Amino acid sequence: MERSQELALSQMRKSIEKLGTSTEKYGDPTLMRFLIARSMDADKAAKMLVQWRKWRTTFVPLGFIPDSEVQDELGAEKLYLQGLSRKGFPVLLIKVNKHFPAKDQHQFKKFVVHLLDKTIASSFRDREIGNEKLAVVLDLKDISYKNVDTRGLITGFQFLQAYYPERLAKLYILNMPRFFVSVWKMVSYFLEKATLQKITIVTNEEERREVIRDIGEEALPEEYGGRAKPVLMQDVVLTPLNH
Repeated sequence: MERSQELALSQMRKSIEKLGTSTEKYGDPTLMRFLIARSMDADKAAKMLVQWRKWRTTFVPLGFIPDSEVQDELGAEKLYLQGLSRKGFPVLLIKVNKHFPAKDQHQFKKFVVHLLDKTIASSFRDREIGNEKLAVVLDLKDISYKNVDTRGLITGFQFLQAYYPERLAKLYILNMPRFFVSVWKMVSYFLEKATLQKITIVTNEEERREVIRDIGEEALPEEYGGRAKPVLMQDVVLTPLNH
């Protein structure tokens, strides 16, 4: 680790403790995610971590959102956990044509936490050290206007940015129909530059090959050029982890 990173981490720990929060539970990789998200500004990163901790305590009191609290969303069978990518990132596949905007936003936020927590936790399966980041494939094939959920997309990205800093390694958007371009422009307005740089809208054969290379045939289902079978999120059994 570089000397500048060590100094920033040390300063951040002091800033967190000044804000009345202990840093005992948090290792350097966790603190670094917050530092990177705040351009290595130790005070801003400390403030972000303390806000995140308060949010987790109130919104996720058990440390995780159990399946039983998000049964309707899971029942739609739109989420798939595909194991690890070539770089070791857990792969989340979302089929948007099975999604419909939620009537209860609070419930939908619980669902966002459930899917992000479980995807991250899945990288710890069968090994002691998991991966800090995740890869997402968002498939818009066969969507119609009734599947469009601008608010839900914005909520998902805002949660990633505020509460899961530096968790997103890469997001591929597949099969974007023409009518969705204006929706995406609206969503993009709420995204930080660092988030936008991790998103590829796949429009040609070279980009499709990139998805196969990046995700890997072992994790990518056959319909996307891989060799894997789709695995529903609720069929993946994990030991709950705190994040």
